Amino acid sequence: MHHRFRLLGGVSAGILAAAGLATFAPWQSQATPPGEKTVTATMFERPFKDVATACTDQLGPAGYGYVEVSPATEHIQGDQWWTSYQPVSYKIAGRLGDRDAFAGMVDACHKAGVKVIADAVINHMAAGSGTGTGGTAYTKYGYPGYFQDADFHTCRSNINDYTNRDNVQNCELVGLADLDTGSDAVRTTIADYLSDLRSLGVDGFRIDAAKHMAADDIAAIKGKMSDPGYWVSEVIHGGGEAVQPEEYTGIGDVDEFRYGGHLKSAFQGGSIAQLKSVADGKLGSGSARTFVDNWDTERGGSTLTYKDGASYTLANVFMLASPYGSPNVYSGYEWSDKDAGPPSGADGWTDTHADKAVTGLVGFRNEVGSAELTDWWDNGGSALAFGRGAKGFVALNNGDGELTQTFATSLPGGTYCNVAKASPDSCDGNTVTVGDDGKIETKLPARSALALHTGAKAG
Repeated sequence: MHHRFRLLGGVSAGILAAAGLATFAPWQSQATPPGEKTVTATMFERPFKDVATACTDQLGPAGYGYVEVSPATEHIQGDQWWTSYQPVSYKIAGRLGDRDAFAGMVDACHKAGVKVIADAVINHMAAGSGTGTGGTAYTKYGYPGYFQDADFHTCRSNINDYTNRDNVQNCELVGLADLDTGSDAVRTTIADYLSDLRSLGVDGFRIDAAKHMAADDIAAIKGKMSDPGYWVSEVIHGGGEAVQPEEYTGIGDVDEFRYGGHLKSAFQGGSIAQLKSVADGKLGSGSARTFVDNWDTERGGSTLTYKDGASYTLANVFMLASPYGSPNVYSGYEWSDKDAGPPSGADGWTDTHADKAVTGLVGFRNEVGSAELTDWWDNGGSALAFGRGAKGFVALNNGDGELTQTFATSLPGGTYCNVAKASPDSCDGNTVTVGDDGKIETKLPARSALALHTGAKAG
C-alpha cells in the first residue's frame, strides 16, 4: 500500500517515486500457497458479501485456491480507496462490511473450496485524528484499547532516504503513525488481531508495507501465534535500497514487483520472446508471488493494467501458464481519478478474475501442476509458445497480425479445447487437433492465445 495519492494534500505520485516508493526500473517459504489449487484472486475493495458470492459463483467453480480481500479493520472516514489502509482499530467495521459479513464470506468461500487471505495493515495506523468508520474516536498517536503514544516509533517525520534502513523502517510512511513493532506489547496486540481473524477461519495474510518493518519484527509477531497460516509480504524492490525483498523469504512468500515490470516491458516493447528468462534477477520461484498488476502499480504506471486490453489479458495468460512463482490475479475496478474509491453497485468492476481466458488458465495451472517447462518457441518478437511437460501447451500472439505456425508439443495426440477461448463443456468451434507426433498446425489471430491441457480434451 505504498502509493497514497494526495493523501496529505501534498504527496504526489512523483514525490513517492522520487522517494523510492515506486522504484522499478508453517515457517518455510512455500513454492505456492499450500494445496493443489494454487492461484489467488485479489478482489480489491470488494464488499465482503460480494466476495462471498464471487467465491460461490466464480472463484470456486474456476478452481481458484485463494481469494485475497481488502483490509478488515475499522478505518478513517472518506470515499478514497486508501482510507482502508489507515486503521483506527482492529474491529471489523469498515466500508466493506462488519464482522458478521466477514465471517459469512469466509464460510461461503470455504464451502466453495476457496481459502481466504486477509490484507493485514500492521505497520502503521492513521495520519490524523477523528472518528473512524465504526465510531471510534482516535488521535494520530492514540487508539483506545489498542495503542498510545509510547507504542509508536519516536521518529515522527516522513521516510525520505531509502538507502537508510532505520529511516525506512522507523520513520513515517507518508505521514502515517508508525507502530513500534520492536515492542513486545505492540507485537502482542497485532498478533491478537491476526489470531482473531484466524478464529474466523482466515487461512493466511498479506502483510501490507512489510518493507517498512524489520523482518525480525514480523517474524516475532508470527511467532506469537499458535497457528499463523500462510503469509506473503509486500516488499517493493528498489535498486540500491537498504531493504530488499530477499530478507523476508524466511517469513513466507514475497510479492515479486519486478515480475510485473518485466511483463510490461515485454508486452509493450514488442518482444515477449524475452520472457523466456522471466525468472532471472528475481526471487526464487519458491518464494515469489507473481502478479501482472495491483492497485498501487496500476495507478503508479509501473505495470500493465486493465486499460491495456488484450495485452493485459495475454500477460495474465502467460503468468498463469508459466511455472515461475505463485500467481495472483488482480481484479479491481475502473478508474480515472487515482484516488477514487470502489463502485457502490454491481457496475464498474473489471471482473478480471472471471475473464474466460483467465479462468481457463486457472484450470490449466491446476491440471499441469509442477510439470516442467518444455518445447519453448518464439519468433524473436511478438509471439511465444511453450509446453508444461506432457500435460499442457500454450501459445501467445501479441502481434498485430495473424500468426501461422506449426508447433511441436509433448502432448498426447487428440482433440483438445482451447481453454483460453472456451470452457471445456462448451467448446464448439474452439477445438485444436494435436497429431500423434505431438504437432499442432494453427493460425493464431492477433492479440490472442491458445491453451491446451490434458484435463480438457474435446469429446
